Amino acid sequence: METHEGRRHRKRDLIWFVAAVLLPLPWIIAHNLAGLGLPAEGTALLAGVAILGAAFMLSWATELAESDIPQSLALLVLALVSVLPEYAVDLHFAWTAGTDPTYAPYAVANMTGGNRLLIGLGWPLVCLIACARAKSTHLAVDPRQRLEIRFLLLATLYSFVIPLRDHITLFDAAALFAIFFGYVWFAMRSHSQEVELVGPAALIEDVFSENGRRVWAVVMFAFATYAILISAEPFADGLVHVGRNYDIDEFLLVQWLAPLASESPEFVIAVLFALKGRGTLGIGALVSSKVNQWTLLVGAIPIAYSISSGTTHGIPLDARQVEELWLTSAQSLLATILIADLRFGAKEATLLAVMFGAQLFFPSTHVRYFFIIAYLVLSVLYLAIGARERRSAFAALLRTTGSSGRGSG
Repeated sequence: METHEGRRHRKRDLIWFVAAVLLPLPWIIAHNLAGLGLPAEGTALLAGVAILGAAFMLSWATELAESDIPQSLALLVLALVSVLPEYAVDLHFAWTAGTDPTYAPYAVANMTGGNRLLIGLGWPLVCLIACARAKSTHLAVDPRQRLEIRFLLLATLYSFVIPLRDHITLFDAAALFAIFFGYVWFAMRSHSQEVELVGPAALIEDVFSENGRRVWAVVMFAFATYAILISAEPFADGLVHVGRNYDIDEFLLVQWLAPLASESPEFVIAVLFALKGRGTLGIGALVSSKVNQWTLLVGAIPIAYSISSGTTHGIPLDARQVEELWLTSAQSLLATILIADLRFGAKEATLLAVMFGAQLFFPSTHVRYFFIIAYLVLSVLYLAIGARERRSAFAALLRTTGSSGRGSG
Protein backbone atom coordinates (compact mmCIF):
# COMPACT_ATOMS: atom_id res chain seq x y z
CA MET A 1 0.00 0.00 0.00
CA GLU A 2 1.35 3.40 -0.99
CA THR A 3 2.36 5.64 1.92
CA HIS A 4 1.52 9.32 2.35
CA GLU A 5 5.15 10.12 1.63
CA GLY A 6 4.98 8.11 -1.59
CA ARG A 7 1.83 9.94 -2.72
CA ARG A 8 3.47 13.28 -1.95
CA HIS A 9 6.50 12.36 -4.06
CA ARG A 10 4.25 11.22 -6.93
CA LYS A 11 2.40 14.53 -6.85
CA ARG A 12 5.67 16.46 -6.83
CA ASP A 13 7.05 14.38 -9.71
CA LEU A 14 3.87 14.92 -11.73
CA ILE A 15 4.11 18.69 -11.20
CA TRP A 16 7.73 18.67 -12.38
CA PHE A 17 6.79 16.64 -15.45
CA VAL A 18 3.83 18.85 -16.41
CA ALA A 19 5.92 21.99 -15.90
CA ALA A 20 8.68 20.67 -18.17
CA VAL A 21 6.12 19.85 -20.89
CA LEU A 22 4.48 23.27 -20.61
CA LEU A 23 7.67 25.35 -20.69
CA PRO A 24 8.35 24.88 -24.43
CA LEU A 25 4.72 25.44 -25.49
CA PRO A 26 4.69 29.29 -25.58
CA TRP A 27 7.69 29.34 -27.92
CA ILE A 28 6.32 26.49 -30.06
CA ILE A 29 3.12 28.53 -30.54
CA ALA A 30 5.04 31.74 -31.23
CA HIS A 31 7.39 29.96 -33.62
CA ASN A 32 4.52 28.48 -35.62
CA LEU A 33 2.87 31.91 -35.79
CA ALA A 34 6.02 33.47 -37.27
CA GLY A 35 7.26 34.84 -33.96
CA LEU A 36 4.21 37.08 -33.35
CA GLY A 37 6.46 40.08 -33.97
CA LEU A 38 8.29 39.56 -30.69
CA PRO A 39 11.21 41.85 -29.83
CA ALA A 40 14.64 40.32 -29.30
CA GLU A 41 14.13 40.22 -25.55
CA GLY A 42 10.87 38.28 -25.88
CA THR A 43 12.35 35.85 -28.38
CA ALA A 44 15.34 35.14 -26.17
CA LEU A 45 13.14 34.61 -23.11
CA LEU A 46 10.58 32.28 -24.69
CA ALA A 47 13.13 30.26 -26.66
CA GLY A 48 15.38 29.98 -23.61
CA VAL A 49 12.54 28.73 -21.43
CA ALA A 50 11.69 26.17 -24.14
CA ILE A 51 15.26 24.87 -24.09
CA LEU A 52 15.14 24.64 -20.30
CA GLY A 53 11.97 22.53 -20.36
CA ALA A 54 13.43 20.32 -23.08
CA ALA A 55 16.55 19.79 -20.99
CA PHE A 56 14.51 18.44 -18.09
CA MET A 57 12.71 16.02 -20.39
CA LEU A 58 16.00 14.85 -21.87
CA SER A 59 17.37 14.02 -18.43
CA TRP A 60 14.32 11.89 -17.58
CA ALA A 61 14.23 10.20 -20.98
CA THR A 62 17.91 9.27 -20.60
CA GLU A 63 17.27 7.72 -17.18
CA LEU A 64 14.49 5.62 -18.70
CA ALA A 65 16.69 4.59 -21.62
CA GLU A 66 19.52 3.50 -19.33
CA SER A 67 17.57 0.39 -18.32
CA ASP A 68 17.48 -0.89 -21.90
CA ILE A 69 20.71 0.24 -23.55
CA PRO A 70 24.36 0.54 -22.49
CA GLN A 71 25.03 3.52 -20.25
CA SER A 72 27.70 4.84 -22.61
CA LEU A 73 25.25 4.71 -25.52
CA ALA A 74 22.56 6.42 -23.42
CA LEU A 75 25.01 9.18 -22.55
CA LEU A 76 25.98 9.44 -26.22
CA VAL A 77 22.35 9.88 -27.30
CA LEU A 78 21.81 12.41 -24.52
CA ALA A 79 24.93 14.32 -25.53
CA LEU A 80 23.99 14.35 -29.20
CA VAL A 81 20.46 15.61 -28.58
CA SER A 82 21.35 18.14 -25.91
CA VAL A 83 24.06 19.80 -28.02
CA LEU A 84 21.71 20.24 -30.98
CA PRO A 85 21.44 23.98 -30.17
CA GLU A 86 25.22 24.28 -30.47
CA TYR A 87 25.20 22.38 -33.76
CA ALA A 88 22.37 24.49 -35.17
CA VAL A 89 24.05 27.80 -34.34
CA ASP A 90 27.56 26.76 -35.37
CA LEU A 91 26.58 25.15 -38.65
CA HIS A 92 24.50 28.23 -39.44
CA PHE A 93 27.65 30.33 -39.10
CA ALA A 94 29.71 27.88 -41.19
CA TRP A 95 27.09 27.69 -43.94
CA THR A 96 26.70 31.46 -44.10
CA ALA A 97 30.49 31.85 -44.24
CA GLY A 98 30.44 29.96 -47.56
CA THR A 99 28.86 33.00 -49.18
CA ASP A 100 29.92 35.69 -46.71
CA PRO A 101 33.55 35.17 -45.57
CA THR A 102 33.11 37.60 -42.67
CA TYR A 103 31.14 34.87 -40.88
CA ALA A 104 34.03 32.35 -40.95
CA PRO A 105 35.59 33.49 -37.66
CA TYR A 106 32.21 33.20 -35.91
CA ALA A 107 31.91 29.47 -36.58
CA VAL A 108 35.23 28.72 -34.88
CA ALA A 109 34.57 31.29 -32.15
CA ASN A 110 31.25 29.65 -31.30
CA MET A 111 32.78 26.16 -31.33
CA THR A 112 35.79 27.03 -29.15
CA GLY A 113 33.60 29.00 -26.75
CA GLY A 114 31.19 26.09 -26.39
CA ASN A 115 33.98 23.59 -25.81
CA ARG A 116 35.71 25.72 -23.19
CA LEU A 117 32.42 26.41 -21.40
CA LEU A 118 31.85 22.68 -21.01
CA ILE A 119 35.17 22.11 -19.24
CA GLY A 120 35.64 25.49 -17.59
CA LEU A 121 32.13 25.85 -16.21
CA GLY A 122 30.18 22.60 -16.63
CA TRP A 123 32.70 20.11 -15.27
CA PRO A 124 33.60 22.14 -12.15
CA LEU A 125 29.95 22.91 -11.41
CA VAL A 126 28.94 19.25 -11.45
CA CYS A 127 31.99 18.19 -9.44
CA LEU A 128 31.56 20.84 -6.74
CA ILE A 129 27.82 20.15 -6.37
CA ALA A 130 28.45 16.41 -6.16
CA CYS A 131 31.26 16.87 -3.62
CA ALA A 132 29.13 19.19 -1.48
CA ARG A 133 26.20 16.78 -1.56
CA ALA A 134 28.35 13.78 -0.65
CA LYS A 135 30.53 15.79 1.78
CA SER A 136 33.56 14.52 -0.12
CA THR A 137 36.73 16.08 -1.52
CA HIS A 138 36.40 14.38 -4.89
CA LEU A 139 33.89 12.99 -7.36
CA ALA A 140 34.44 9.29 -8.07
CA VAL A 141 34.01 8.70 -11.79
CA ASP A 142 32.53 5.34 -12.79
CA PRO A 143 35.15 3.07 -14.44
CA ARG A 144 32.67 2.42 -17.25
CA GLN A 145 33.25 6.02 -18.29
CA ARG A 146 36.84 5.28 -19.25
CA LEU A 147 35.34 4.91 -22.71
CA GLU A 148 34.41 8.60 -22.89
CA ILE A 149 37.70 9.69 -21.34
CA ARG A 150 39.70 7.55 -23.76
CA PHE A 151 38.05 9.01 -26.85
CA LEU A 152 38.25 12.52 -25.41
CA LEU A 153 42.00 12.04 -25.11
CA LEU A 154 42.24 10.79 -28.68
CA ALA A 155 40.21 13.72 -30.03
CA THR A 156 42.23 16.17 -27.92
CA LEU A 157 45.56 14.89 -29.20
CA TYR A 158 44.35 15.20 -32.78
CA SER A 159 43.04 18.72 -32.12
CA PHE A 160 46.62 19.95 -31.65
CA VAL A 161 47.22 19.22 -35.35
CA ILE A 162 44.41 21.45 -36.63
CA PRO A 163 45.92 24.87 -35.75
CA LEU A 164 49.12 23.95 -37.63
CA ARG A 165 47.28 24.76 -40.86
CA ASP A 166 45.33 27.87 -41.88
CA HIS A 167 42.14 25.89 -42.53
CA ILE A 168 39.99 23.26 -40.84
CA THR A 169 40.08 20.86 -43.77
CA LEU A 170 37.97 18.02 -45.09
CA PHE A 171 40.80 15.69 -44.06
CA ASP A 172 40.31 16.92 -40.48
CA ALA A 173 36.60 16.21 -40.88
CA ALA A 174 37.33 12.62 -41.98
CA ALA A 175 39.77 12.02 -39.10
CA LEU A 176 37.41 13.46 -36.49
CA PHE A 177 34.43 11.54 -37.86
CA ALA A 178 36.49 8.34 -37.65
CA ILE A 179 37.17 9.03 -33.96
CA PHE A 180 33.49 9.74 -33.35
CA PHE A 181 32.25 6.56 -35.03
CA GLY A 182 34.89 4.59 -33.16
CA TYR A 183 33.35 5.95 -29.99
CA VAL A 184 29.88 4.95 -31.19
CA TRP A 185 31.12 1.42 -31.97
CA PHE A 186 32.55 0.83 -28.51
CA ALA A 187 29.56 2.51 -26.82
CA MET A 188 27.21 0.08 -28.53
CA ARG A 189 29.29 -2.87 -27.31
CA SER A 190 29.14 -1.76 -23.67
CA HIS A 191 26.91 -3.57 -21.18
CA SER A 192 23.56 -2.21 -20.03
CA GLN A 193 22.85 -1.93 -16.32
CA GLU A 194 19.97 -1.84 -13.88
CA VAL A 195 19.36 1.64 -12.53
CA GLU A 196 17.29 3.06 -9.69
CA LEU A 197 15.06 5.72 -11.16
CA VAL A 198 14.01 8.84 -9.28
CA GLY A 199 11.67 11.75 -9.95
CA PRO A 200 9.38 11.81 -13.01
CA ALA A 201 11.35 8.93 -14.59
CA ALA A 202 10.44 6.74 -11.61
CA LEU A 203 6.81 7.89 -11.88
CA ILE A 204 6.65 6.83 -15.53
CA GLU A 205 8.23 3.46 -14.73
CA ASP A 206 5.75 2.83 -11.90
CA VAL A 207 2.66 3.78 -13.89
CA PHE A 208 3.44 2.20 -17.26
CA SER A 209 4.57 -1.21 -18.47
CA GLU A 210 8.03 -1.87 -19.89
CA ASN A 211 6.82 -1.11 -23.43
CA GLY A 212 5.01 1.97 -22.15
CA ARG A 213 8.18 3.20 -20.51
CA ARG A 214 10.06 2.81 -23.79
CA VAL A 215 7.35 4.68 -25.71
CA TRP A 216 7.49 7.54 -23.20
CA ALA A 217 11.28 7.69 -23.50
CA VAL A 218 11.04 7.98 -27.30
CA VAL A 219 8.23 10.56 -27.15
CA MET A 220 10.13 12.68 -24.62
CA PHE A 221 13.32 12.52 -26.69
CA ALA A 222 11.38 13.49 -29.83
CA PHE A 223 9.50 16.37 -28.21
CA ALA A 224 12.62 17.72 -26.53
CA THR A 225 14.59 17.47 -29.77
CA TYR A 226 11.91 19.39 -31.66
CA ALA A 227 11.78 22.08 -28.97
CA ILE A 228 15.56 22.48 -29.04
CA LEU A 229 15.76 22.59 -32.83
CA ILE A 230 13.22 25.39 -33.19
CA SER A 231 14.56 27.31 -30.17
CA ALA A 232 18.33 27.22 -30.56
CA GLU A 233 18.99 29.76 -33.28
CA PRO A 234 16.28 32.25 -32.18
CA PHE A 235 17.58 32.02 -28.61
CA ALA A 236 21.17 32.72 -29.66
CA ASP A 237 20.21 35.43 -32.16
CA GLY A 238 17.87 37.04 -29.66
CA LEU A 239 20.65 37.22 -27.08
CA VAL A 240 23.06 38.63 -29.66
CA HIS A 241 20.63 41.38 -30.62
CA VAL A 242 20.02 42.20 -26.97
CA GLY A 243 23.77 42.45 -26.46
CA ARG A 244 24.21 44.70 -29.48
CA ASN A 245 21.63 47.07 -28.07
CA TYR A 246 24.00 47.54 -25.13
CA ASP A 247 27.11 47.94 -27.33
CA ILE A 248 28.76 44.68 -26.27
CA ASP A 249 31.53 43.38 -28.56
CA GLU A 250 29.96 41.19 -31.27
CA PHE A 251 32.82 38.68 -31.41
CA LEU A 252 32.65 38.03 -27.67
CA LEU A 253 28.89 37.59 -27.89
CA VAL A 254 29.31 34.93 -30.56
CA GLN A 255 32.03 33.17 -28.58
CA TRP A 256 30.46 33.24 -25.14
CA LEU A 257 26.84 34.38 -25.00
CA ALA A 258 25.53 32.24 -27.88
CA PRO A 259 27.29 29.06 -26.64
CA LEU A 260 26.10 29.71 -23.10
CA ALA A 261 22.56 29.72 -24.45
CA SER A 262 22.99 26.64 -26.61
CA GLU A 263 24.90 24.68 -23.95
CA SER A 264 22.23 25.24 -21.30
CA PRO A 265 20.47 21.86 -21.83
CA GLU A 266 23.69 19.98 -21.10
CA PHE A 267 24.41 22.04 -18.00
CA VAL A 268 20.88 21.65 -16.63
CA ILE A 269 20.89 17.89 -17.24
CA ALA A 270 24.30 17.38 -15.63
CA VAL A 271 23.44 19.55 -12.63
CA LEU A 272 20.18 17.66 -12.14
CA PHE A 273 22.12 14.40 -12.05
CA ALA A 274 24.56 15.88 -9.51
CA LEU A 275 21.74 17.17 -7.31
CA LYS A 276 20.20 13.69 -7.34
CA GLY A 277 23.46 12.22 -6.04
CA ARG A 278 24.41 10.90 -9.48
CA GLY A 279 27.35 13.20 -10.12
CA THR A 280 29.23 10.46 -11.93
CA LEU A 281 26.47 10.32 -14.54
CA GLY A 282 26.41 14.11 -14.78
CA ILE A 283 30.13 14.33 -15.46
CA GLY A 284 29.81 11.40 -17.86
CA ALA A 285 27.17 13.31 -19.85
CA LEU A 286 29.44 16.36 -20.10
CA VAL A 287 32.48 14.30 -21.07
CA SER A 288 30.40 12.61 -23.77
CA SER A 289 29.22 16.04 -24.96
CA LYS A 290 32.83 17.18 -25.13
CA VAL A 291 33.76 14.11 -27.20
CA ASN A 292 31.07 14.65 -29.78
CA GLN A 293 31.67 18.41 -29.95
CA TRP A 294 35.40 17.85 -30.38
CA THR A 295 34.74 15.33 -33.18
CA LEU A 296 31.35 15.52 -34.86
CA LEU A 297 30.83 19.28 -34.50
CA VAL A 298 34.35 20.35 -35.47
CA GLY A 299 34.30 17.89 -38.36
CA ALA A 300 30.93 19.16 -39.60
CA ILE A 301 32.08 22.79 -39.81
CA PRO A 302 34.37 22.40 -42.88
CA ILE A 303 31.80 20.16 -44.56
CA ALA A 304 29.03 22.76 -44.19
CA TYR A 305 31.39 25.48 -45.38
CA SER A 306 32.61 23.49 -48.38
CA ILE A 307 29.09 22.60 -49.54
CA SER A 308 27.97 26.22 -49.18
CA SER A 309 31.04 27.72 -50.86
CA GLY A 310 31.43 25.04 -53.53
CA THR A 311 35.12 24.55 -52.64
CA THR A 312 37.17 21.77 -51.03
CA HIS A 313 39.64 23.93 -49.11
CA GLY A 314 37.84 23.86 -45.79
CA ILE A 315 36.98 26.81 -43.57
CA PRO A 316 39.80 29.38 -43.19
CA LEU A 317 41.38 30.28 -39.85
CA ASP A 318 42.68 33.71 -38.98
CA ALA A 319 45.35 34.34 -36.33
CA ARG A 320 42.76 34.85 -33.59
CA GLN A 321 41.07 31.54 -34.33
CA VAL A 322 44.39 29.67 -34.36
CA GLU A 323 45.07 31.02 -30.87
CA GLU A 324 41.58 30.04 -29.72
CA LEU A 325 42.05 26.48 -31.02
CA TRP A 326 45.42 26.11 -29.26
CA LEU A 327 43.85 27.38 -26.03
CA THR A 328 40.87 25.03 -26.31
CA SER A 329 43.14 22.03 -27.00
CA ALA A 330 45.44 22.86 -24.08
CA GLN A 331 42.49 23.20 -21.69
CA SER A 332 41.06 19.90 -22.90
CA LEU A 333 44.38 18.11 -22.35
CA LEU A 334 44.68 19.28 -18.74
CA ALA A 335 41.06 18.35 -17.99
CA THR A 336 41.51 14.87 -19.47
CA ILE A 337 44.61 14.30 -17.36
CA LEU A 338 42.78 15.43 -14.23
CA ILE A 339 40.05 12.81 -14.60
CA ALA A 340 42.22 10.03 -16.07
CA ASP A 341 42.47 8.31 -12.67
CA LEU A 342 38.66 8.44 -12.26
CA ARG A 343 38.95 10.87 -9.32
CA PHE A 344 37.93 14.46 -10.05
CA GLY A 345 38.89 16.48 -6.99
CA ALA A 346 37.15 19.64 -5.80
CA LYS A 347 40.50 21.48 -5.88
CA GLU A 348 41.09 20.37 -9.46
CA ALA A 349 37.59 21.48 -10.45
CA THR A 350 38.23 24.85 -8.82
CA LEU A 351 41.50 25.16 -10.75
CA LEU A 352 39.72 24.62 -14.08
CA ALA A 353 36.99 27.10 -13.14
CA VAL A 354 39.40 29.81 -11.99
CA MET A 355 41.61 29.50 -15.08
CA PHE A 356 38.57 29.63 -17.32
CA GLY A 357 37.08 32.62 -15.53
CA ALA A 358 40.33 34.56 -15.63
CA GLN A 359 40.47 34.30 -19.43
CA LEU A 360 37.13 36.06 -19.80
CA PHE A 361 38.39 39.30 -18.29
CA PHE A 362 41.54 39.56 -20.42
CA PRO A 363 40.70 38.75 -24.08
CA SER A 364 44.06 39.63 -25.63
CA THR A 365 46.65 37.70 -27.64
CA HIS A 366 49.29 37.83 -24.90
CA VAL A 367 46.85 36.54 -22.28
CA ARG A 368 45.72 33.71 -24.55
CA TYR A 369 49.28 32.54 -25.05
CA PHE A 370 49.92 32.82 -21.32
CA PHE A 371 47.02 30.46 -20.60
CA ILE A 372 48.02 28.09 -23.42
CA ILE A 373 51.45 27.74 -21.80
CA ALA A 374 49.92 27.51 -18.31
CA TYR A 375 47.59 24.67 -19.30
CA LEU A 376 50.42 22.75 -20.97
CA VAL A 377 52.84 23.27 -18.07
CA LEU A 378 50.22 22.11 -15.57
CA SER A 379 49.52 19.07 -17.74
CA VAL A 380 53.17 18.09 -17.64
CA LEU A 381 53.41 18.75 -13.90
CA TYR A 382 50.33 16.68 -13.07
CA LEU A 383 51.82 13.78 -15.01
CA ALA A 384 55.41 14.21 -13.84
CA ILE A 385 54.96 14.83 -10.13
CA GLY A 386 51.30 13.95 -9.56
CA ALA A 387 49.93 10.76 -8.10
CA ARG A 388 51.30 7.53 -9.55
CA GLU A 389 47.72 6.33 -10.10
CA ARG A 390 47.08 9.25 -12.46
CA ARG A 391 50.23 8.57 -14.47
CA SER A 392 49.35 4.88 -14.73
CA ALA A 393 45.78 5.64 -15.73
CA PHE A 394 46.88 8.14 -18.37
CA ALA A 395 49.36 5.65 -19.81
CA ALA A 396 46.62 3.00 -19.91
CA LEU A 397 44.36 5.37 -21.85
CA LEU A 398 47.07 5.75 -24.46
CA ARG A 399 47.66 2.00 -24.75
CA THR A 400 44.25 0.46 -25.15
CA THR A 401 40.76 0.93 -26.50
CA GLY A 402 39.19 -1.80 -24.35
CA SER A 403 37.05 -0.94 -21.35
CA SER A 404 35.72 -2.78 -18.34
CA GLY A 405 35.55 -2.45 -14.63
CA ARG A 406 33.29 -2.34 -11.64
CA GLY A 407 31.44 0.83 -10.79
CA SER A 408 32.56 2.97 -7.94
CA GLY A 409 31.06 5.59 -5.76
